Amino acid sequence: MSSPAERYAAARRKAAQAAQFPALDEFALELGFDLDDFQREACQSLERGSGVLVCAPTGAGKTVVGEFAVHLALRGRPDDPVPAADATTPPARRKCFYTTPIKALSNQKYHDLVARYGAEQVGLLTGDNAINGDAPVVVMTTEVLRNMLYAGSSTLQGLAYVVMDEVHYLADRFRGGVWEEVIIHLPASVTLVSLSATVSNAEEFADWLVTVRGETAVVVSEHRPVPLWQHMLVGKRMFDLFHDADAARKHDVHPELLRYTRETARRLELGEGRSAGPGAGRRGPRWRGPSRPDIVDRLDREGLLPAILFIFSRAGCAAAVQQCLAAGLRLTSAEERAEIRRVVESRVTAIPGEDLTVLGYWEWLDGLERGLAAHHAGMLPVFKEIVEELFVRGLVKAVFATETLALGINMPARCVVLERLVKYNGEAHVDLTPGEYTQLTGRAGRRGIDVEGHAVVVWSPETDPRQVAGLASTRTYPLRSSFRPSYNMAVNLVGTVGAEPARALLESSFAQFQADRSVVGLARQVQRNTETIEAYGAEAACHHGDFDEYFALRVAIADREKAIARQGQTQRKAAAVASLERLRVGDVIRVPSGRRAGLAVVLDPATGGFGEPRPLVLTQDRWAGRVSPGDFTTPAEVLARIRVPKHFNHRSPGARRDLAAEVSGTGLDRHGGRRGGRSRQVTGEDHQITQLRTELRHHPCHACPEREEHARWAERRRRLERDTEELRERVSGRTGSLARTFDRIVALLTERGYLARDGAVTDAGRMLGRIWTEADLLVAECLRQGVWNGLSPAELAAAVSVVVFEARRDVDERASLPRGPVADAVDETLKLWGEIEADEAARGLTATREPDLGFAWPVYRWARGEALAKVLGSGHEIDGEMPAGDFVRWARQVVDLLGQIADSGGATTELRSTARQAIAAVNRGVLAYHTSA
Repeated sequence: MSSPAERYAAARRKAAQAAQFPALDEFALELGFDLDDFQREACQSLERGSGVLVCAPTGAGKTVVGEFAVHLALRGRPDDPVPAADATTPPARRKCFYTTPIKALSNQKYHDLVARYGAEQVGLLTGDNAINGDAPVVVMTTEVLRNMLYAGSSTLQGLAYVVMDEVHYLADRFRGGVWEEVIIHLPASVTLVSLSATVSNAEEFADWLVTVRGETAVVVSEHRPVPLWQHMLVGKRMFDLFHDADAARKHDVHPELLRYTRETARRLELGEGRSAGPGAGRRGPRWRGPSRPDIVDRLDREGLLPAILFIFSRAGCAAAVQQCLAAGLRLTSAEERAEIRRVVESRVTAIPGEDLTVLGYWEWLDGLERGLAAHHAGMLPVFKEIVEELFVRGLVKAVFATETLALGINMPARCVVLERLVKYNGEAHVDLTPGEYTQLTGRAGRRGIDVEGHAVVVWSPETDPRQVAGLASTRTYPLRSSFRPSYNMAVNLVGTVGAEPARALLESSFAQFQADRSVVGLARQVQRNTETIEAYGAEAACHHGDFDEYFALRVAIADREKAIARQGQTQRKAAAVASLERLRVGDVIRVPSGRRAGLAVVLDPATGGFGEPRPLVLTQDRWAGRVSPGDFTTPAEVLARIRVPKHFNHRSPGARRDLAAEVSGTGLDRHGGRRGGRSRQVTGEDHQITQLRTELRHHPCHACPEREEHARWAERRRRLERDTEELRERVSGRTGSLARTFDRIVALLTERGYLARDGAVTDAGRMLGRIWTEADLLVAECLRQGVWNGLSPAELAAAVSVVVFEARRDVDERASLPRGPVADAVDETLKLWGEIEADEAARGLTATREPDLGFAWPVYRWARGEALAKVLGSGHEIDGEMPAGDFVRWARQVVDLLGQIADSGGATTELRSTARQAIAAVNRGVLAYHTSA
């Protein structure tokens, strides 16, 4: 206990602080809890008039600093009581804009601020909502503020503070540039409050903020208010990852964990612990870790629920819930189940019963009532919101989620489980970065509820505890800019400040700031690589002749063989497509590869013109779904025929069981007596390869006894030369790269009539400046050329969808389109895209993404009023039906673009009217209750 003198000194200090920072003293009294040191330091900097960058872990309370900016803006307004000491002239009306990266966060922050300051003081502006936009405090998505700045909106008058929550989003490769646009364009009189996750280059980011915004204080805190304990689950045993905090700082893994995992791995190598039976033997041991139901049950018994279990797959999340239900897990009491049902039924009353069935509502509700749920982007938004609400209230105890939840609204848990440390990033399976690991595990530990949070990594033979220790101990990650000029940005900048000042503004971006700093290190690496290439060349030299010439022949042969293999793959695909198109109901076929390999009966041949044929089948294992040509390495062969009941319901487990038994009753071998599946086609030898091989055999170096050793060195040199050339291009491309890109964009826009020769913005340019989409120039060209004129509302929705939609995975074949006006409009759009792409290629610009036709049928059918089941079934998806969440998300983007067309000065009166009708046609059913949710 402190002495009276110490207490007196502390009171004196507190009084002095209150006198120096009166606004902070008022704010702190209203909070009802003591500010942490980093919060106090940041707020004091704000009250002194400085901008501030706050970097702190998830859940540390960064938003308190943003709320203090709100307090400063509202403090001393004319209708507020003014302290006697300041009772001369009250300050002018001031505003604070609070920006967030996603609508869900904006909605949440709006409700928080309304509860605190009242609805008349707070507004909300997102793509979907506009509430009290002239209020002194307005919460908005960052894009809304960017658009205001370019439009010179009168709402900006009196703006004193801008809070940029989650400012580390500027690293997002799709939307990150918006954050930099706002930071660069905000008036100098505005104080910027930047709130970020802990990043390792906070000082670099702050140095840039100082150059563009003036004085900026940097406040970094790596202290978690709720301590986080790291664990590994190995089989049925749970281990601490570190012995103590000191070991964690040194990355020293718990010795008992290391010993146990090494012993387990050794036993697996020796063949112990593998299951006997068909899977054993020469194929080697297979590790069977704890099942998902076992993990949830273990967490429940140890008091670690509620928990978020991250599974980097939508299908995996849904399967995990089903596995827990099948295992009989029940985590809720009767009272909790009744409350869950009440909440759910109150939120889904507007959804028709037939849509609920299509959406898997009853299975989903069963999981919720047992305290289990999935959470991923493929779910209907209202379903996700219900899961979030129930989890925050403690009614849902275990959520299986993809990583998108880590970027969403505030949804903390007591425990976080990572099933794997590898995720699919849309192109390949990659290891989690320290930043991603920190973000995911940062959800563990609820401030004010939990004494400590827990992160659990499930061990497998591929998981090294030392790798986990490195991820867990690296608390920060670097912030990298993703900023690049766009056509819309260029016309807006030129229109606002002129061409030369716009160029200078781009050179002041964080992207250019980082690029200029990185060139020195790249140049050094080029020099080191050049020296190594010379050494490799000396090792590859051959006294028999010119080995470079000999190696070039080997490379040419390998390249030709790859080209022939690709050609063969295309031919096999065409044969598979043709065979699937011939199938009829009742045909029994064999699926040769993939997860659904084995016998299957055709339920629906699906030759209705939705791109490649994807028949609906029922497998021997009772799975019903659509297969695609990608599942067939050989043409589909009809092996037998069975009768399929006329009104067969493939969603009925009993019906699936009976028909699957009939498939098995045919007596056919599910694997056809042959493993693998690539058909060997006897083809003649390629003439070009024959000629190259003859030259190779007659080359002097072919007779060298050390030929293969020389070839290994030559291959290393070739790879290093390729890498070094890429480095050289990066060095030359980074110095002044943004300004050069801007010059090329301006030249292209001038040639196409969006900018005049004297740099003025034309009418077409002003239209382009109000189009906010990735394919902004393509949309503007479509409007100018009248591509969408004369279409019906449903046809217009389908035609514009091709410029916004992007499939999750690449699909080789082109999707089909509704015949007639839609197909004609899309063909014109593709033609315009080809012309734009050619112009971009000629100028060395990043190409506009090719239109994707995969959403045209679903949105066309939806706008025509067809049922949700038919609409989702017409999606051009690899895995069958389009998930409801994806449908809603893309439909919202179509509506957003239609709204821009409806307001565009470049569209005809008729087209604007059609766009408004199309919006009304699309905004129904799941879209309508998404909008109101």
